Amino acid sequence: MREGGKSEIAKGAKRRLPVRQTLHPGKKGTLRLLRQFGEKLVCVRYRDDRKAGKHYKTVELIVDEWCDEAAGTADGWVKVRIGYHEKGLRILVKSAGGYWDRAQRVWYLRIMEVKRLGLEGRVTD
Repeated sequence: MREGGKSEIAKGAKRRLPVRQTLHPGKKGTLRLLRQFGEKLVCVRYRDDRKAGKHYKTVELIVDEWCDEAAGTADGWVKVRIGYHEKGLRILVKSAGGYWDRAQRVWYLRIMEVKRLGLEGRVTD
């Protein structure tokens, strides 16, 4: 470490170092890091700084994750088309936690509820 707590790589991170090799978890050269970081490890990269004559091993990690609820992920929300005249179905969707979006003129419902109610054919983009 250098004075002030910054390492050489942190100081040199402003310039792009060329990547020599990228390895994904489970490959030779990633096993120790896979044990250290577990499921959060995305890949390991080997970089070369030819000017300084140094080699670096860097890791890409997942530091946060969340669901895009409007994207229709496993526990996300999807748009469901229900006709105005289908009052009973509208009541059923509302009781399952669905809500009406007036601007887009569609109902939003969790994908698991869509499957439970058998409304897969009514899902729209």
